[in-house]
Amino acid sequence: MILFFLSVLVVYGGMHVYAFLRARNALAFGPYAGVAIAAFMLFMIASPFLIRALERYEHVGAARALSFVAYFWMAALFLYFFGSLVLDLAGLLTRVAGRVSGADLSAHLPSARTSFIASLGLSLAICLYGYFSALDIRTERLTIETAKLPAGTDRLTIVQISDVHLGLIVRSGRLAKILDAVRAARPDIFVSTGDLVDAQINHLTGLSELLGGVEATYGSYAITGNHEYYAGLAKAVAFTRNAGFTILRNEAVEAGPITIAGADDRTAVQLKLAKPVNEAELLAGLPRDRFILFLKHQPRIDQSSIGLYDLMLSGHTHKGQIFPFNLATRLLFPMNAGAYDLGKGSRLYVSRGSGTWGPPIRFLAPPEITVIELVRKTL
Repeated sequence: MILFFLSVLVVYGGMHVYAFLRARNALAFGPYAGVAIAAFMLFMIASPFLIRALERYEHVGAARALSFVAYFWMAALFLYFFGSLVLDLAGLLTRVAGRVSGADLSAHLPSARTSFIASLGLSLAICLYGYFSALDIRTERLTIETAKLPAGTDRLTIVQISDVHLGLIVRSGRLAKILDAVRAARPDIFVSTGDLVDAQINHLTGLSELLGGVEATYGSYAITGNHEYYAGLAKAVAFTRNAGFTILRNEAVEAGPITIAGADDRTAVQLKLAKPVNEAELLAGLPRDRFILFLKHQPRIDQSSIGLYDLMLSGHTHKGQIFPFNLATRLLFPMNAGAYDLGKGSRLYVSRGSGTWGPPIRFLAPPEITVIELVRKTL
């Protein structure tokens, strides 16, 4: 874990160096401006650690304000970096084409100043758009016909939230919008597939009561995600239970006409807090004449489990949250977002997530709640 954070710090720091050099080349600022810009960038690099320290010492308002500034800056920098890379690549291809053809194509290349302003302007515009996109909760619908609903139950509505990341940035206003969409779907079963809380959860007053206000005929169920472990498992579990959820930790329960199984996130193993979950063993003993809903935070498919559940609900990927990061998440998780047929009667649905992690923006990956309608199939 330490190696991971050091790697992220090196990459993030490298992006700042790249942006500084591009800005200096484009704007030709003097030494005093250079020192001021460098000092600001160093402060932004250190800000995630400062945010954590501020919250730990009960400076919540300052931590929240710095979170908005630092994570907006993070998003703008990443978008600027990728935009600049695209322009650099276009410039390189233009030069290569000029050499191959023997033509002078330099007039078609933008100046360093124009390139810098274009990349910066585009990144800021996407951040502004992405902020409002993150507030626009979409309702995605999935209908599954099944012969496993008992007589008298013609339809069952399951509503999924995932990756809400309640913490310094996602607060009551955004949670209320999410829950308005949940209540509008009139759930029979309400599920959270992990990362309900973020890494910093010292001050979530009133949020568990909002979640607890959702009425579901056969109850509310949740599993752990990786951020429950980062936040501190005991605190995260206590919050989730206070919010009215039954937490399924490598166990299964009957929820009205269906069976729900839930697995702890693999982060528990990575942090050496638990042994790996044997999914096949967890699922094999469940009655196959009942519809089996399997909750698992990360959409990693255990081939030995396929056929032992009817539908697996996952999240975690956020579909990248900010394009082009979906390209990276797709490499790590080929089943990145949406519905997939796994074969042997098993299906997977991967949520894009209902909240945001880090930057409070989304670009080409809008937040969602998912409404799964189980419809009784008559033979």
